[in-house]
Amino acid sequence: MRVEYINPFVEAAYNILKEVLDDEVRRGELYLKATSMPTMGVAALVGLAGDVSGRVVFDMDMPTAIKIAGRMNREEFTVFDDMAKATITELANMITAQAVTKLYDLGFRFDLTPPALFSGQNLEISDHNVEALIVPIETNYGCLEVNVAIREKSE
Repeated sequence: MRVEYINPFVEAAYNILKEVLDDEVRRGELYLKATSMPTMGVAALVGLAGDVSGRVVFDMDMPTAIKIAGRMNREEFTVFDDMAKATITELANMITAQAVTKLYDLGFRFDLTPPALFSGQNLEISDHNVEALIVPIETNYGCLEVNVAIREKSE
């Protein structure tokens, strides 16, 4: 997987979180995860197809999702209700839009699926034959992981 695909998503997540949280954001160390991995509790998944295929997952635990959704709405949330779900989905949309704009500027062309939001315990994402690169983004509200698994189409 080429770093050109990953950096725009990580940079966009950093920029958008810094903006919407109006707070400090720190990028953690990138690590590699093979094929199958459990989610932390709330995962927004965006599919990619075209010059590349794969997916990007914005993954966080439930308390982090509730805190981020509350901060984005400028109110305190105590449960992961429909408003919180819509807010986290919109966060994924905002990050993806900024990343895709950068990728298009670099000449990459592909289509996206709208973010699909998954929440609950014991959920697992399984991508056969592709490794995921994961970059944690630390905030004062918790950690969001940018999980990118993309492969180029064979010529």
